Amino acid sequence: MAIGVFDSGVGGLTVHRELTRRFPDRDFVYLADQANAPYGGRGGEEIVDLTRAGCERLFEAGANVIVLACNTASAIALRRLQQSWVPEARARHGRPVNVLGIIVPTIEAATGLPWTYERTPLDDKIEAIDITGVFCTAATAMSRVYEIEIDKRREDLAVFSEPCPGLAGLIELGAPVEELKVVVDDHVDALRRRIGRHPDQAILGCTHYEIVADLFAAALPAGTPLIHQPTAVADALDRYFARHPEYALGGSGRRDFLTSGKAGPQSDLVSQFWGAPLTFSPA
Repeated sequence: MAIGVFDSGVGGLTVHRELTRRFPDRDFVYLADQANAPYGGRGGEEIVDLTRAGCERLFEAGANVIVLACNTASAIALRRLQQSWVPEARARHGRPVNVLGIIVPTIEAATGLPWTYERTPLDDKIEAIDITGVFCTAATAMSRVYEIEIDKRREDLAVFSEPCPGLAGLIELGAPVEELKVVVDDHVDALRRRIGRHPDQAILGCTHYEIVADLFAAALPAGTPLIHQPTAVADALDRYFARHPEYALGGSGRRDFLTSGKAGPQSDLVSQFWGAPLTFSPA
């Protein structure tokens, strides 16, 4: 049995790498749905169907707990799967299984509050409001999940999402850093112009963007805090396993990398990020 990590492409490797550092003895199976990447411009029902199919493939490969290392899938598909499909999958596979997302841990990290917390209206006037910028796919921006969920917890945090269509695809294809820098700079400046100033903190709301986190850091004012999803997810998963000892996760340190797309070596950009050449097997 293993921990499964699912993404539309290579962006989820950012989460996967941190999870393998945190749980080095556990077995992992990574699945990239590269045949259908990116998800950000697809319709909601299609995203749900693709995510369900990917999770089923991971359950078949021996995963017990799956992390959706994709903001688009987490925002659009996760709740539907947890409510209506996961219970049926548990019965069908005859073992404890679950699907978890990355947005909840990210919002906990951005607000400094647990997911269960909901604010009460303040009687006193708020003297200052901090701004959180969210760089994400078009589908995640349209869901407004970060605006809605952060507002439930922090009245003094305003959220502005900046959709970055095409950026995940460029990263997936291993575009030159110079080309990626132009795109990142344009979106950071677009957000600045829209809100009148730079954000006080920023969420890289697509796991692909973590691969080029240095470009976002360089485009933002020096010292702007970045909410790093891989760390937040690893922290949350550690707490989850402490509460749920029923999951068998393997102990051989196995690492499998699967793709629905073209099997073989990944791009130089991904290999540089990963720290070694990386080859995917056919799913």
